[in-house]
Amino acid sequence: MTYVLITFLCLLFLNIYTSKVNQSMFYSNKESVMTGKCLLAANEIAKQDDLNSTSVAMALSNLDSMKFSRIIVTDHNGIAVYDSLDLAQTAGKYILLPEIVQALQGNDVFSWSYHDGRMLSRVATPIISYGTLTGCVYMMEYDSEQGALIKNLQNNTLMITVAMGLLVVLFSIIFARVYTHRLRKIMDSMRIIHEGNYSHKVSLKGNNELSALGNEFNALVERLQTSEQKRNNFVSDASHELKTPLASIKLLSDSILQNDMDIQTMHEFVEDIGKEAERLNRMSQKLLALSRIETQADSDCEIINISPTVERVLRMLSANAQQNEITIYTEIENDCLILIIEDDLYQILFNLIENGIKYNVHGGSLCVKVHRNGDNAVIIVKDTGVGIPEDSLEHIFERFYRVDKARARKTGGNGLGLSIVRGLVERNNGTIGVESTVGEGTVFTVSFPVIDMEDEE
Repeated sequence: MTYVLITFLCLLFLNIYTSKVNQSMFYSNKESVMTGKCLLAANEIAKQDDLNSTSVAMALSNLDSMKFSRIIVTDHNGIAVYDSLDLAQTAGKYILLPEIVQALQGNDVFSWSYHDGRMLSRVATPIISYGTLTGCVYMMEYDSEQGALIKNLQNNTLMITVAMGLLVVLFSIIFARVYTHRLRKIMDSMRIIHEGNYSHKVSLKGNNELSALGNEFNALVERLQTSEQKRNNFVSDASHELKTPLASIKLLSDSILQNDMDIQTMHEFVEDIGKEAERLNRMSQKLLALSRIETQADSDCEIINISPTVERVLRMLSANAQQNEITIYTEIENDCLILIIEDDLYQILFNLIENGIKYNVHGGSLCVKVHRNGDNAVIIVKDTGVGIPEDSLEHIFERFYRVDKARARKTGGNGLGLSIVRGLVERNNGTIGVESTVGEGTVFTVSFPVIDMEDEE
């Protein structure tokens, strides 16, 4: 409706403007023609020796183009000496028409009026004889032909305006129906998605804004579907992971309650219950860590050197390495400053190095290297373990994914550690990659942007 209203206002303005322009063109043409004829008549009359009806009629008879509705000639006092319409009524009388009054003041005057197909033009000019104003010539023309022409032009313009307005309304209705139909399809699809059917997609043909909106909508639905699938998988995996230790705890506790057993056997059962409870505790801690990754503020970041954190992690895990006879090598540069949450860096290094020890071969080695590569600080954790199959590399950062489930359960793994590492790395604007060869080992590479203190100053 707003579009139609604006269009009608524009058409109305165009109609009025066109009418005014047409009238202005007729006005200019009429003024030029009548003023020229009036001046010509005044010059002829000025040549006469005496200003009277006979001399005026003789002067005008020499001009073939003097065909007007009325011609009046007055002396310098405004007294009529000639009237082509009715001299008997006006002879010797003052003619004080506005045009005549102004002409007797030495001005050329033209006035024009139009109403309902009737055009009335008036012109007056002074008669100057030998430098003296001796009278004036007044001409009036009633032109019905040009008036009818103006009216026809206005009527045609109005009809064209109305026809264009109706076409605008018609096309607006068609466009609105097509547009709202396509938009309604998107709205209906949104309701379907709101009800939980993430597989639904909207189909909009064409190559316009609504089609682009439909494509963006479908892309959003796909992301929602993927997110919902991941959420369902996460809930399913978490439920499965929690169910196993809970079932073990229940089975062990029922065995204690339903059977008479000696103190040594009961002690073993209680110890197993404690191990399962500790397993549940580790899993809940890691799930909480995953949720905190998305909520911790960036304001906790600080500029730190990587090497002290690496050394602290190695001290914490040295006992594990010695237990498995793992030899640890380090190559650490001391000038790698990065902007990061220190606890995040500690947890990233702890998980990667712990995995390098846990999944290494007995008597193997682990290399931790920190160096600068251009504008990035690079951390490399390389082990000589069993390696990861190629088809599993793209999944190892997924929650609850384990390459060897039996081995992972034996070592206490639950498939959350690398998910936490990736989340922490990405939250601190870093990148992580992995390369592995089965039977030779695995290399994790983590990069963070370097902070140059001199540039900051």
